[in-house]
Amino acid sequence: MTDIVLVRHGETEFNREGVFRGRYDVGLNDTGREQAAATAAALAREPIAAVYSSPLSRALDTATPIAGRHGITPVVDEAFHNINLGEWQGAKKEAVRLEQPEAWAQWTTEPELLRIPGGETLAEVRARAFPRLDELAAKHDGERIAIVSHRSVIRVLAGAVLGMTAGYFWHFYMDNAGFSVLRQNGAGYVIVQWNENCHLTDTVYERY
Repeated sequence: MTDIVLVRHGETEFNREGVFRGRYDVGLNDTGREQAAATAAALAREPIAAVYSSPLSRALDTATPIAGRHGITPVVDEAFHNINLGEWQGAKKEAVRLEQPEAWAQWTTEPELLRIPGGETLAEVRARAFPRLDELAAKHDGERIAIVSHRSVIRVLAGAVLGMTAGYFWHFYMDNAGFSVLRQNGAGYVIVQWNENCHLTDTVYERY
């Protein structure tokens, strides 16, 4: 049995400003750094054997204090890199909504069917992230590990462990620096905890 803590990175100014991030490497803001420290404190209560992180600084800077509480160093893992949003990266969401209404409508209703020019599909995110989750669950059998990633990736993983391929994406909400726990018990995955946020004092509601 393996417990896997999925952590969304702390807040950035792009979260505050309604800007698509994707693989744009925007760092944590002051609130995000406070959230990362609070998350590290919350996750210090039980041993964590390893911490894996997306390579983007907002994830790695959230992972580092978590790992530090357990005397380890986070491992950068490309499988948990954020979705590539292509030409939308760095664009204001409101601008995309106004300038590309058909693509925006698909993003907000059927994102599993959308490919943004120059970007990835959610199926492609799943194809790289879910097999790696399985590998780490097997590697760390009997242990508790953490994976620090991004909202889109964590939603895709949640859908994958539940066997869902469509219609699920917008039904998983998570706060910046909130965490969820999956348990691989040998027969499959169980969602033990979702979007734990009691350690946070400042959250941002962000649906799209």
